[in-house]
Amino acid sequence: SIPKRVLGSSNIGVSACGLGTQRWACADFNGPDETLCHEMMDRAVLEAGVNLVDTAEQYPIPSNQLHPRGTTEEVIGRWISLDRTRRDKLVIATKITGGLNVNEANIKKDLEGSLKRLQTDYVDIYLTHWSFRVSQPQQNWGQSLQYRRYGPKVTSRQASFEEIVRSMDALVQAGKIRGWGCCNESPYGATRLVATAKSMGMVPACVFQNDYSILNRRCEENGLFEMCSPENENVGFMAYNVLAGGVLTGKYLDEPAAPDQPNPAKAVGFTVNPRGRMDDSSWGRTLYRYRTEAADDATRRYAKLAKDNGLSLTELALGREASRSCITTAVGPIPHGTPG
Repeated sequence: SIPKRVLGSSNIGVSACGLGTQRWACADFNGPDETLCHEMMDRAVLEAGVNLVDTAEQYPIPSNQLHPRGTTEEVIGRWISLDRTRRDKLVIATKITGGLNVNEANIKKDLEGSLKRLQTDYVDIYLTHWSFRVSQPQQNWGQSLQYRRYGPKVTSRQASFEEIVRSMDALVQAGKIRGWGCCNESPYGATRLVATAKSMGMVPACVFQNDYSILNRRCEENGLFEMCSPENENVGFMAYNVLAGGVLTGKYLDEPAAPDQPNPAKAVGFTVNPRGRMDDSSWGRTLYRYRTEAADDATRRYAKLAKDNGLSLTELALGREASRSCITTAVGPIPHGTPG
């Protein structure tokens, strides 16, 4: 069975791996439909003992009129409605859309929307999807680290650390959520939120969620893991994008992603019939950091290491995540037989 781990100082136990749902029922070429999503939940939750399902009010991504935002939560809610005892088997993490949308009124309002779509009266973990501070560099998917400067007309509209803590604490006290946290938050923001909660005598964040893989160890290097450790603030960590946008499946080793293709005909072919996000014209450029010369060299070395030890590259990448004491749980695809 899959081991369970407690998120920081909370009483929330999560499976060492969880289901990521960003693309469930999405508008993209390889988005799983509702039937397949329910089959994945059957296998992971009912058969394998996975309890963590990570979602967001903004999912699916990408969305359109036929696949609007909020659909992913509805898919999960309809699975729960098939047997109400299923809710007790789940730890549901969902997120409020970040930026200036995050304030006291919207934290409460958006949560109510998520609860309705999920067909539940509480959420286990409620996170901000990205920072409420507009000046913070983008922390997800290895994108720009450049600080953004805005005038007071913009910054005066952003929530304070105290407002976030007070709003989340109120939801905990009301029984609407069991714990809270932040996704794509910087070490400064994460540390400040925990310190603010403790100084106010309120419930601190129990988890932070960030992009982390063997190709992107920024959280180890920038101090976030040090802050989260039991010796310091004791906060859980939820890793996502553990396969680096699909690069760590090895499917781009023989033929480069479409944006990197030296052969124009092949570039067109992979764009028309993409193998994954890296072949997409927009995502492929956004996620370039996982295909740089250094990243490609590292991926090939990891692939050889995996082969020499009788593993697939995917198994090596996921197995390493499971072995890291700083990671409470990893969200994403969990193939059968992954070493733990």
